[in-house]
Amino acid sequence: MNRRTFLGTLTGGLLVTPLAAEAQQSGKLWRIGLLDAGTPNPATEARWKAFRERLRDLGYLEGQNVVFEPRWGNGQVDRLPGLAAELVKLHVAIMVTVTPEAALAAKQVTSSIPIVTATSADPVSFGLVTSLARPGGNVTGVISLSTDLAGKRLDLLKQTVPRATRIAILTDPDVRESMLSVRGAETAGRSLGVSVQRVEGRDPRDFDAVFLAMKRGQVDAVILA
Repeated sequence: MNRRTFLGTLTGGLLVTPLAAEAQQSGKLWRIGLLDAGTPNPATEARWKAFRERLRDLGYLEGQNVVFEPRWGNGQVDRLPGLAAELVKLHVAIMVTVTPEAALAAKQVTSSIPIVTATSADPVSFGLVTSLARPGGNVTGVISLSTDLAGKRLDLLKQTVPRATRIAILTDPDVRESMLSVRGAETAGRSLGVSVQRVEGRDPRDFDAVFLAMKRGQVDAVILA
């Protein structure tokens, strides 16, 4: 069993099964907060559907012994603390978050409600936990170390397009995970002899101008961070 599988199993085993047994025995109605930094779309809805279905398999029936309270950031990081505070006021038993920004917002408003992050970059760098070995606090969950692979992605791109010497990396400056990828790509770029140019876009409405600027700058390839 690899480390990622172990973390996922540990999260499910420790947090879900005991609560399900208690809910079935006590008849208590559990309120679960879902804090997603993104927007409702087929991909995000599929993720939350899978979460609900797994809880149902474990004995949580929506409307009977569990109620879900979804909150969407719609890509606006500054909205997340207010949404997290709403969930605290609703006395949710647990918060499930998507993106490190959502987990940070939840951690800022509660130190007692358990927070499970469904996906996050390095939680130590983001200040979510003290260390992976001894996390402490009220945050756990599954992490994705994809930002650590930024250098490898640049290496693969260079192998695919050997002539590339000017590579743009498209980032959202409001998303810290995006900026971690930039640092990894810049470090790798120096060893590969390529120039990494950071290009910022906060909103899909920016994309036309952003790609036009990259074309004018004669970049050879683009990495999406």
